[in-house]
Amino acid sequence: MGNKKTSAVRKKSNAIPWLITGIILVMVALGAIFTLDGSKTPEAVNENPPSVVSGEEAYQLRQEGAFMLDVRRLDEWEQGHIPGATLITLDELSTRLDEVPRDQPVVVVCRSGNRSAQGRDILLEAGFTQVTSMDGGMISWQALEYETITGK
Repeated sequence: MGNKKTSAVRKKSNAIPWLITGIILVMVALGAIFTLDGSKTPEAVNENPPSVVSGEEAYQLRQEGAFMLDVRRLDEWEQGHIPGATLITLDELSTRLDEVPRDQPVVVVCRSGNRSAQGRDILLEAGFTQVTSMDGGMISWQALEYETITGK
């Protein structure tokens, strides 16, 4: 009878390593799933700015070194634009992508926010990742009484 108790204890002790191995495999699999789906990681959330920002948020991004891309027509630009902004009209943007930096945030600006959303989408489709559109465009910027420059 002593042998029966010993063998029963052996069976239980052999099951514990298998149970631990199973738990570890499940944890590794879950970790892989969350790592492959970038939306689950905090880093992925922080890499991509929101698709639209307010005038205040655009101003803050500019203060932090964002590239301000104005996609309006030249006559609109001359009436008033953000200091330091770069003008690339919306109809030229897809052929001038090399003038837009890929290594810094980009805020796309227009008069009211419609063309800037289109410009943002052009950049996103071209592989840019740090791109946002300013809601309300220059109308919002000027209403907030932020600095503008007239002329070329």
